[in-house]
Amino acid sequence: MSCIQRSPEHDGVRAVVEYDDKSSLLAMRLKYGVRLGLAELIAQHMQRFLPEVPKDTLIVPVPLHRWRLWSRGFNQSVLIGKALAKRNSLEMHSKILLRKSATPPLRSMSAKKRRKIVGNAFRISSGAERQIAGKTIILVDDVYTTGSTANACAKILKGSGATRVLVYCWARVLTDYDKP
Repeated sequence: MSCIQRSPEHDGVRAVVEYDDKSSLLAMRLKYGVRLGLAELIAQHMQRFLPEVPKDTLIVPVPLHRWRLWSRGFNQSVLIGKALAKRNSLEMHSKILLRKSATPPLRSMSAKKRRKIVGNAFRISSGAERQIAGKTIILVDDVYTTGSTANACAKILKGSGATRVLVYCWARVLTDYDKP
């Protein structure tokens, strides 16, 4: 179902680039090639979106399940979020949003299957409602594909008191509908 039929839970996506063969290389090198310095480059490009948000905006990275974090050794969204926060004197909280269940890699799945898998995969940490109440949240991820993960996260954040959730990512997969 397209966003025309189903409104997204978030309040918009800000992507640095369109996802294609070239932009995917950078995301893959960060995520799987352990080129951690690329997080700083991504954050540098993301900061052009910051004039639209209040100064008390919180950065919240999309969380990994502890097993994936353990096997990879890092969360690329946390690295990007930290770099963005540091460059712009914003707060980043990597423990507000938690992934409560492990999910398989979503790469080759349909939007419907992704929604089903990630629909209940996230939760808010105990006491986090106080930190996000009335705030704008920047939800940081590396790639925005179908929006299933971002929507699941935004639904939890807004249900816990956030007034606005913007998704910042390196690359966004564009459908024919999205292209001019």
